[in-house]
Amino acid sequence: MYGIVAYLVAVGTLLYLIGFTGNLFVPKGIDGDPLVAPYQAIFINLILLTIFALQHSIMARPWFKKWWTKFVPEAIERSTYLMFTGIVLIILFVFWQPVEGIVWSIKSPILTGVLLAVFGLGWTTVFVSTLLINHFDLFGLRQVWLYFIGKPYTDLAFGTPFLYKWIRHPLYFGLLLGFWAAPVMSVTRLFFAIVWTAYVLKAIRWEEKDLTTVFGEKYRAYKKRVPMIFPSFFPKKEEAPVYDTIIKRN
Repeated sequence: MYGIVAYLVAVGTLLYLIGFTGNLFVPKGIDGDPLVAPYQAIFINLILLTIFALQHSIMARPWFKKWWTKFVPEAIERSTYLMFTGIVLIILFVFWQPVEGIVWSIKSPILTGVLLAVFGLGWTTVFVSTLLINHFDLFGLRQVWLYFIGKPYTDLAFGTPFLYKWIRHPLYFGLLLGFWAAPVMSVTRLFFAIVWTAYVLKAIRWEEKDLTTVFGEKYRAYKKRVPMIFPSFFPKKEEAPVYDTIIKRN
């Protein structure tokens, strides 16, 4: 039950994030009437984004997991990580402060439609990426289910299904499309997109450092063949088998 609740919190806050960034179908979007002075709003929003970045990155690091699982059973470590992520995102949604001002506003119906399509493509890429990785393992349900039926957890095989043949981090790529594809780019959304982009680029470095520690030359070969964040449909040829080992995906 704990795993199911954590899963619903994680998926629910991710869905809300889509509506939040696009000002779609949610009671409070990223834009709105300013309630505080611009400098106060920017300071509050920066604190909220920093809290998310610290929680999401520190709790994903192997050294933290090694310490954390002394107190939290390994079967619910991933679920607990996602529960904390969901709580931090809810705090961000509640206390987010809009800033007055528009950076650009697209008037062309065609260009507006294109940007909305890119917005949808970005978030679709995020969800497709979770399925390629193994959606239920990524969101902690596989771990708790195996524990529930009395079977040991086994790490997932690390491969390059579909999108991973052309880009190392399609999930992050999808997020960036979702944040930047805006027919109306407010000052608030631009600030959010810039800070989140900076975090994503840094988070990729941390994640790839961990992967290189685990796989060594094999992951370095993958990095040489496939671009990090912008897809290439003509990747370099694989020089040697890279995905014949196992990884626990962060």
